[in-house]
Amino acid sequence: MNIYENVTVEKVANVYFNGNVISRNIKFKDGSKKTLGVMLPGEYEFSTQSKELMQIISGELNLKLTDNPEWKIIKGGMNFNVPKNSSFKVKVKKLVNYTCSYLEK
Repeated sequence: MNIYENVTVEKVANVYFNGNVISRNIKFKDGSKKTLGVMLPGEYEFSTQSKELMQIISGELNLKLTDNPEWKIIKGGMNFNVPKNSSFKVKVKKLVNYTCSYLEK
């Protein structure tokens, strides 16, 4: 899906890592929340509070989940899950457009 319809978007962006990662919160009528963002090339580590589904729309990154010693290549059109109360590292190779879904279950 390239378009989200009938959503509420927060005006103020979430800015991380000196502006190298920027996202906006999107809320859906059913109460679910996603972020839609961009990551510039660089290395970043993120922490999670809930289970997350990261969908990479475009770009390329290397991914390392906390419980896995291996780095994995993730490209546009791919996704990955991150457990609740966890963290993950990324090495962004090419500018990444992504959406992150916050999952309750």
